[in-house]
Amino acid sequence: MPASSADLTIALREDAAALAGDITDLRHRLHREPEIGLNLPRTQEKVLTALDGLGYEISTGTDTTSVTAVLRGTAGTPASGTQRPVVLLRGDMDALPVQEKTGLEYASEIPGAMHGCGHDLHTAMLVGAATLLSSRRDQLRGDVVLMFQPGEEGFDGAGVMIREGVLDAAGTRPDAAYALHVMSALGESGAFLSRPGAVMSSSDGLVVTVHGAGGHGSAPFAAKDPVTVAAEMVMALQSMVTRQFDVFDPVVISVGMLQAGTKRNVIPDTARFEATIRSFSAQAKARLKASIPRLLGAIAEGHGLEATVDYIEEYPLTLNDGSESAFARHAVDELFGPQRYRELANPLAGSEDFSRVLAEVPGAFLFLSAVPEGTDSTEAAYNHSPFAVFDDAVLADGTALYARLALERLASA
Repeated sequence: MPASSADLTIALREDAAALAGDITDLRHRLHREPEIGLNLPRTQEKVLTALDGLGYEISTGTDTTSVTAVLRGTAGTPASGTQRPVVLLRGDMDALPVQEKTGLEYASEIPGAMHGCGHDLHTAMLVGAATLLSSRRDQLRGDVVLMFQPGEEGFDGAGVMIREGVLDAAGTRPDAAYALHVMSALGESGAFLSRPGAVMSSSDGLVVTVHGAGGHGSAPFAAKDPVTVAAEMVMALQSMVTRQFDVFDPVVISVGMLQAGTKRNVIPDTARFEATIRSFSAQAKARLKASIPRLLGAIAEGHGLEATVDYIEEYPLTLNDGSESAFARHAVDELFGPQRYRELANPLAGSEDFSRVLAEVPGAFLFLSAVPEGTDSTEAAYNHSPFAVFDDAVLADGTALYARLALERLASA
């Protein structure tokens, strides 16, 4: 390792550790006041206060309470006719509609809202990285864009920020983009986990209404029962998964909502269900979109009923660029040693709207295990649980990695 790289490694780790108290304090303040969706005014205020005086060009969203911060590096000048390189770092800020049950000293004070997915850690780590990068402006051989994003939890905040221009905030599109995501029950605490290629699934939604004709429960022949048809559809979807899709290119369909009727002896007019659909290739995603409406429409027709089938395309695959994934792994190795990186054997079946950024810009998405000390990761409450707990000890390491990714990637551009 060159001396300059070794010096940078030591300095980043020491400076991040020195910031740990401030980062932890910010994380706890964010955790106490979680906000949901695209409108996060208290969260935005905390971020803007933390960035004040650091030399960033700040802009905020018009349709969201997003924060975009651009730091212009002063190291070197690009060759004639070339543009300054740009790196984007993302931290999502929104919480979940979950009633917290952790009993933490800094637990949510907002009924029905909780940072159960660790976005408070992401925000605090990115603020910490903003401080480290600001003090190293003379080492930045390009520009850094910090993307503080609302609405990751089902509101497509990344898509909104892209439409509002986050990818062009520095004047040119980023050469690379990176994001970290903490996990409360994945791997050994402090481990960074990722893989080249698909790292998270795509996500689509399915909303189905079966239209029948109501009647008395004792005389189903005089009605058109939508309940039995909806039940057949639910089971047919599972059979379709196992009989029409390659087991080595899997798809997941889970029906999470099924509604019908008001009384046990009344056949209702309609039955309705909703499902989430996950897939791991563009081919499987396209086939699902074509096959599901055809299958469900045929089942309804076969029983003399009709069905309204809404197939809702949501988020694409989260695809890590091979080179950027290798670069991020190298950054982890240099900062913390190779023992701190774990390559995932398979992608996770969750989905991410950072996939929209990675569809436009090469980059990498990494997980950071934040399993509390003394807790077995196989028994810990998973992200989104009302009991999910994340270890503050990972905050300094995430902060250091964000900063390292920006510094080294700009230096190599």
